[in-house]
Amino acid sequence: MKPALRQQLDRYLQRLEELDRVLAAPDVVSDITRFRGLTREHAEVAAVAQRYARFLQRERDLSAAREMLADPELAEMAQEELAQAEADLARLEQELQRALLPKDPDDARNVFLEIRAGTGGDESALFAGDLARMYTRYAEQQGWRTEVMSASESDLGGYKEVVLRIEGEDVYAQLKYESGGHRVQRVPATETQGRIHTSACTVAVMPEPDEAEEVQINPAELRIDTFRASGAGGQHVNKTESAIRITHLPTGIVAECQDDRSQHRNKARAMAVLAARLRDKERSERQAKEAATRKSLVGSGDRSDRIRTYNFPQGRLTDHRINLTLYKLQAAMDGDLSEVLGALRVAREAEQLAEQLDELSLGTAV
Repeated sequence: MKPALRQQLDRYLQRLEELDRVLAAPDVVSDITRFRGLTREHAEVAAVAQRYARFLQRERDLSAAREMLADPELAEMAQEELAQAEADLARLEQELQRALLPKDPDDARNVFLEIRAGTGGDESALFAGDLARMYTRYAEQQGWRTEVMSASESDLGGYKEVVLRIEGEDVYAQLKYESGGHRVQRVPATETQGRIHTSACTVAVMPEPDEAEEVQINPAELRIDTFRASGAGGQHVNKTESAIRITHLPTGIVAECQDDRSQHRNKARAMAVLAARLRDKERSERQAKEAATRKSLVGSGDRSDRIRTYNFPQGRLTDHRINLTLYKLQAAMDGDLSEVLGALRVAREAEQLAEQLDELSLGTAV
């Protein structure tokens, strides 16, 4: 194990002792916010420290096995222990390297998932509807809760734009690499001559901010318009202007909601989406600066990036960022996204591990 990595892990052992002392203090529970933060950190630090303690124990076992080799009667048993200890140490070192990878503070958050029809007219809107169904089905499989925050339906079905709120465990961690351009190749229902068309949608996955961490929005910088909800809804939508459109004047970012009969609830939902979009804009600008020096393997998450193609005639799904091709398109459209999402996470992890090793090598050289 590299000395720089060992130093990092030694600090975890020290920090665990500090947290044990702090949490043992009788007055720590008086500040519930601080107590929750400390217990969360304790769980994370303990997981790494315990694995490192196991690594140190196996190092001692390895040393003892080497000493036993000198005794002819114990040599065979020592050789077995030596092989097992070396295998355990290699596995534990890899696990520890992964445990030290930088954590995305947004991973545990719920998300707003926005799908917008792009090039392709009505076919693009139909594809947006297919993507919304795909993500909803995947969410159901994960035991997550999905809610439509706003939707603009097209004349032939599907959506010009739809925003879903997905709530559950580690939603952003699993869906964050879905941001970007999604392209479909298929024969549209409206095509009379059987020709394959190409159309596209953009997807944006935005972590939902905590109330305490939401972007501060100056009310003077907002324009709030009310209008009558469109689409199905009977007599009610014809009589009341319950739909809300909020425009953030400095950026031009717009959020609207018309799915609830209550103007108050529509306004609250639109404000939540607006806050997430503003936060996503800040995050994207920050990532763009970071990407100027390093291009991420799984892309920048920019909506203009073409990240995936869905080829229906061939039953093929291709993720261009990691050159992954799966011939299980219908299963994916029915929500079976585990393989492609897992491959994206593994690719990002491998990229981070390579960066970590480079940094450790530089640290050793210095």
